[in-house]
Amino acid sequence: MRFYADVHRTKRNGEGYRITYTTDRTTFRYVDGFNEIPAKPGDQIFVDTIPPSHTDGAIELVRRGVEVYYLRRLTLLKKVRGEHKLPKSARGDIRALMCIEERWFRRVTEDFLVMRRMILAYRSLLKTHQQLLNKYRALSDAEREVLKPAISSIEKQLEEMIRMIVGEAYKRYPVYNRLVGVLGIDGNPSALEALAEVLVLPEWASWRRTKNYFGLWRRDKKTYFHRSRTARKALERLTISIKGYARGKELKEVLKTIWINLKAQEAGITAPA
Repeated sequence: MRFYADVHRTKRNGEGYRITYTTDRTTFRYVDGFNEIPAKPGDQIFVDTIPPSHTDGAIELVRRGVEVYYLRRLTLLKKVRGEHKLPKSARGDIRALMCIEERWFRRVTEDFLVMRRMILAYRSLLKTHQQLLNKYRALSDAEREVLKPAISSIEKQLEEMIRMIVGEAYKRYPVYNRLVGVLGIDGNPSALEALAEVLVLPEWASWRRTKNYFGLWRRDKKTYFHRSRTARKALERLTISIKGYARGKELKEVLKTIWINLKAQEAGITAPA
């Protein structure tokens, strides 16, 4: 059985999330978590997004043998709603989801969900840290003393989050350990975290799709591919850590190294260092 679900913020305070789902386009039900959806092993759930706060519920579904898919590009919802003249509502979004081809959805695994939640937390801390640094530079010497403890606290949290991400990457992705050695980034926390992001975010279905996902295509006015800005930034951070700069050629070289080692791992052979 196929379930289609829309995750939307509650009207009460805008902080929580509520899930609307259906199987037949006419009867809609509401739950507070993915684990409350009555899906059985072998069933499929197609959802627009999986907020970090609902990660545990999605993991429980996966462990129950349910196939969980989320939409790769949320902008498709607006496009499909317009094409089918659907209202901008939870039910309208669900009907739009039902019109989108399956190839635009990504099936998630427990490993992906766990890593993604930690990566999102790291990015949030990194953003806050950068904001505080920007404010710090604009203040006087006396005013800066007030921000120093906050900046120091976030830096410690970032270090702890990196340790968690790297630890999980070693456990969940066998090729991660080899790539750390091949790329020569052992002992570089920032590069180790960036490698985890680069390894986790794409689907690695084909070299062309992977390259396009990171925005590594020839620029011209007639060519456009969907790319992930966050994945591209992670690849740039990794490449800078290795080579000191990140031009197109170097980005592609680092990505190709990861691709070769990943595919060699899947095939059970040893890739060239």
